[in-house]
Amino acid sequence: MADAERTQRGLWIAQAIAVAVPAALLGGAYVSQYVFELYPCEMCWWQRYPHFAAIVLAMLSLFVAPKRLWVSLAGIAIIISGLIGGFHAGVEYGWWEGITQCATVIEPGQDPMEAILNAPLVRCDSAPWDLFGVSLAGYNFLISCGAGLAVLWFALKRG
Repeated sequence: MADAERTQRGLWIAQAIAVAVPAALLGGAYVSQYVFELYPCEMCWWQRYPHFAAIVLAMLSLFVAPKRLWVSLAGIAIIISGLIGGFHAGVEYGWWEGITQCATVIEPGQDPMEAILNAPLVRCDSAPWDLFGVSLAGYNFLISCGAGLAVLWFALKRG
């Protein structure tokens, strides 16, 4: 395989990772929220925003030059989400102070006062779920940082 073909294949792999991983993580977050009623706290929302940006940037890389720039920015956005997740996990594990205010969930069209009075309180400093001692924020840290670094590696390698 020629160097140009390898470079193009690496870029394609980077684009695929930059779309698939944030989409899967956001899908998991929404399934957790709407199926299993694990409502997000404020820091959980912060982790979602860079994933949305990563998907947009990765999709842009499919159609707009320079592709390497757009997919690299998507990789950086994925890493940012992971770093926010790492910070959030540290707050959940009690390693450092973070935002400890509670948040409520208000659905569109719902009376705000009724929503506030009846909504579950969601704390940023306690993990509502974990697997093998790792919270959802911890998994976001691990998966997003790994995927973001993979995106950057495939996007920036030559030949």
